[in-house]
Amino acid sequence: MATERPDRESPRERAAAGSGASTAPRGPRGRLDQPRTPRRRLLPEYDPEAFARFSERIARFLGTGRFIVWMTLIIILWVLWNVFAPEELRWDEYPFIFLTLMLSLQASYAAPLILLAQNRQDDRDRVTHEQERKQNERSIADTEYLTREIASLRMGLGEVATRDWIRSELQDLVRDLAEQHVLLPAERTRGRDEPDRPED
Repeated sequence: MATERPDRESPRERAAAGSGASTAPRGPRGRLDQPRTPRRRLLPEYDPEAFARFSERIARFLGTGRFIVWMTLIIILWVLWNVFAPEELRWDEYPFIFLTLMLSLQASYAAPLILLAQNRQDDRDRVTHEQERKQNERSIADTEYLTREIASLRMGLGEVATRDWIRSELQDLVRDLAEQHVLLPAERTRGRDEPDRPED
């Protein structure tokens, strides 16, 4: 008796199972109409813009004379205290290793903060230069358009009768009429004075 085992599948069933697996609903990560579920991060999250503003404020303070004055006063007080204070109250003896460590720590934090502030300033400068470039392009396009319009107006005005041209034409017409008026009466009087000639 040839009975098929239930664990064996025909090729048709395998194809249907394969196509069914492709049409099966995917997990939430595969859906494009839903946002991804946020992954857990080990590091704390922070706002880059707020941190950039904070670093820029610190970098601006580090570049002022007030910071240099305060830092100089702290170093002088540190050295004087650790030299002249009683021995049990001193926390940093003569080579001032702890002071050197604090200054190197301050410098190691100041350098990246200054670089972050410079990057932020570079981004602002880039945006400003891009806006200025677009504004210059618009100004050049407007200037070219106005130049073309002025040139077309000049060409159009070359064909329009001006006041001086009309005045000169009217003066020529008046002069011609005056000459015709002078010539016509003279011809009439001359014709009256001359006797009629007999026809041959």
